[in-house]
Amino acid sequence: MTSRSARTTARTSSEARAVARTQTLIQGEHGIGTVRKTTLPGGLRIVTETLPSVRSATFGIWAHVGSRDETPALNGATHYLEHLLFKGTRKRSALDISAAIDAVGGEMNAFTAKEYTCYYARVLDTDLPLAIDVVCDMLTGSLIQEEDVDVERGAILEEIAMTEDDAGDCVHDLFAHTMFGDNALGRPVLGTVDTVNALTADRIRRFYRKHYDPTHLVVAAAGNVDHHKVVRQVRAAFEKAGAFREPVAAPLAPRDGRRTVRAAGRVELIGRKTEQAHVILGMPGLARTDERRWALGVLNTALGGGMSSRLFQEVREKRGLAYSVYSYTSGFADCGLFGVYAGCRPAQVHDVLKICRDELDHVAEHGLTDDEIGRAVGQLQGSTVLGLEDTGALMNRIGKSELCWGEQMSVDDMLARIASVTPDDVRAVARDVLGRRPSLSVIGPLKDKQASRLHDAVA
Repeated sequence: MTSRSARTTARTSSEARAVARTQTLIQGEHGIGTVRKTTLPGGLRIVTETLPSVRSATFGIWAHVGSRDETPALNGATHYLEHLLFKGTRKRSALDISAAIDAVGGEMNAFTAKEYTCYYARVLDTDLPLAIDVVCDMLTGSLIQEEDVDVERGAILEEIAMTEDDAGDCVHDLFAHTMFGDNALGRPVLGTVDTVNALTADRIRRFYRKHYDPTHLVVAAAGNVDHHKVVRQVRAAFEKAGAFREPVAAPLAPRDGRRTVRAAGRVELIGRKTEQAHVILGMPGLARTDERRWALGVLNTALGGGMSSRLFQEVREKRGLAYSVYSYTSGFADCGLFGVYAGCRPAQVHDVLKICRDELDHVAEHGLTDDEIGRAVGQLQGSTVLGLEDTGALMNRIGKSELCWGEQMSVDDMLARIASVTPDDVRAVARDVLGRRPSLSVIGPLKDKQASRLHDAVA
């Protein structure tokens, strides 16, 4: 039997050998666009992209937790917690947190999604140490006090009410429920009035301790940043807070999903006195790791991604039946969605749905023309580059890539993958995705006779 002193010596020796591992993931020319990653012994990953030519920096921390990690009783807990981390720590009040970033002209915010949460601050490069200190303090030192939980409950209920007032936003939550039903992906990120009212400070604290371990986190910084300085500052902040519960730990692997069941042919209608009817007609898409996602991106762009797209031309330009009409894709770890949204006068709902369904069926059977595909490839390449023109977008790219894929892809590689999509690739993914039976979600003031005909769109 190994003695206690021998076990202690062995553990101490192992900890002494554990060092941070740094890799250059993307080598930019003259250092510009270079992406580096350091994994600390406690499991925290730090990824940076260096752009010496800019005067700003965006610092963010991504948490491997989203609304799909909630039980039905905890629906809304991830978003609730996002709010609470701004309410104060052991060293800063809520006012101190916001005032620190405001005083240097910076911006600070956060967002919660179905599979991750992100907290970030965008500042001048000279103020990056302040942003690191404030955001790391929020993530490691949150108090989650009873009185703050009670106060923030009111703010979140107002946010839910605001979303409910915007039918064009609310219909996307309805479509998720139509497709996924009453499981984690089908429930709203904000939670419901009942679940938010039922959440207590104790339950939220337990959720925080479970999901905000350093092994669940990715730190990302982009702009005029020095990777090694960022690593030193982040490591010091986490160590000072005692955040590394285990001195040697492995980061959490990217999410692999749970084989979520997706619906076909379902129709859900919420009657509401709105000026427009808001509709989403869609079907299962692709998981975010599916290699066909590049072809699906081209298909989506050609079908409903711009003013020259088929749906925009057919529904708006030729017939004037809707002001807003577009298609979109959402990819999760194990599944995805493809949807077509339109907002139109209630009397036009069936005409709009027929045109959209006809276009989906036509493209599924016959594909797109080579000209449409070529135009979509160019549009997608241009929008990809233009969408990465600020440090916030770059931080989002490298942080989400590390958390969701466990790898980085350069912009040139992304453009090459888009350019490599062939017409046959697009036609194949169109047959697979658009050939499936769709489901339908509608919010609006439809009369009984109109509502009874909605099933025609998914027959």
